[in-house]
Amino acid sequence: MALGDIKLAHSVFALPFAVLAAFLTAPRDSVGVRWGVFAGMLGLIVACMFFARTWAMLVNRVADARIDAANPRTARRAFAGGGLTRRDGLLMLAISAAGFLACCAGFGFAFGNWWPTVLGAPVLIWIGFYSFTKRFTWWCHVFLGGALAASPLAAAIATQGFDAFVVDSAWTRTGTTLVSIAAMVLCWVAGFDVIYALQDLDYDREVGLNSVPAKFGWRGAIAISRVLHAMSLIGLLIAWRVSDQFGAVFGAGVAIVAGTLVYEHVVLAKRGRAGIPMAFFTLNGVISCVIGAAGVLDALV
Repeated sequence: MALGDIKLAHSVFALPFAVLAAFLTAPRDSVGVRWGVFAGMLGLIVACMFFARTWAMLVNRVADARIDAANPRTARRAFAGGGLTRRDGLLMLAISAAGFLACCAGFGFAFGNWWPTVLGAPVLIWIGFYSFTKRFTWWCHVFLGGALAASPLAAAIATQGFDAFVVDSAWTRTGTTLVSIAAMVLCWVAGFDVIYALQDLDYDREVGLNSVPAKFGWRGAIAISRVLHAMSLIGLLIAWRVSDQFGAVFGAGVAIVAGTLVYEHVVLAKRGRAGIPMAFFTLNGVISCVIGAAGVLDALV
């Protein structure tokens, strides 16, 4: 029941971008990627993503237990339905936080990079903060986008520290690429979270929770989602044009993403509420996997 609530499958939205950023900033020599070093870094990054994802979703489920219990769509969730207690949640949160911070410390002990250790606790606070934003702002979707957008930036810092962005006081081309990818993730996630929130439009209005659909209605929310997805595509195009590691493969990935985003909104326009599961999970899972795979392939060539 707890694993079902944590929705580990939703890691597909952030993990490919963290892996992509790791490959963009992987330690290299004249031959190519230094796999003896990078393999350990990549393993720690994946472990950090697992614990961070678990932490963020547990914060959401524990914090929203009472809200979820009153919502017919979410009443059967583990904490809302009483299958797990608040004490259970706090224990799992402690384990997740400890696992994440231990993995962050691993970068210091194994590779001499202590930035993940320094930034570990602030990252946990940041990615957990989203769960409380619906209580006071309809910008909550942007906060969620910002939480996931931290993944490529954090992965780059884990492999190269802030040298991934700035070397000898000069902003790097890779830094611009990473920030563009993070901006893409922010707008893309915020856009599809607006779509997801359409399911609770009436409930959010009834109980006074904030969301784009609750404030602007169905049509307004769809329009805002489209704008956010257009902005995400612009961020992706900037990353493609700026990077000296991306080429034709990544360009093909950008084209697939553009087509998938258009199709996502076609599905929503034709099927309405019934199209939300496909528009939210299936198609966006395709987007993240395509971009992650295309970027990694280009970075390796």
